[in-house]
Amino acid sequence: MVKHIILWNLKDELGVSEKEAVKKGIKEGLEGLNGKIPGLTDIKVNIDPLESSNCDVMLDSSFEDEASLKDYAVHPEHVAVADGKVRPYTKSRVCMDYEASK
Repeated sequence: MVKHIILWNLKDELGVSEKEAVKKGIKEGLEGLNGKIPGLTDIKVNIDPLESSNCDVMLDSSFEDEASLKDYAVHPEHVAVADGKVRPYTKSRVCMDYEASK
């Protein structure tokens, strides 16, 4: 199993209510991919960080293998969510992919 973890920070120019709407859109869009992309076994988005956090949104996803993760990256449904709900509103992205023990 391969884990794919991403942390994003939203753009500073977004107001509080805009940020909440964007976070909900990211969560709905990414979690909506569940069952639509071969090899994607689990996907969760956390949009409620504690005040001690220094990021706004976290993606925690699992894939059957590294090939499935690579296919996800270019899958049209994922690209549509990334281009429509994520990239226009984020200023930074940190990613860690790793092989998880079963």
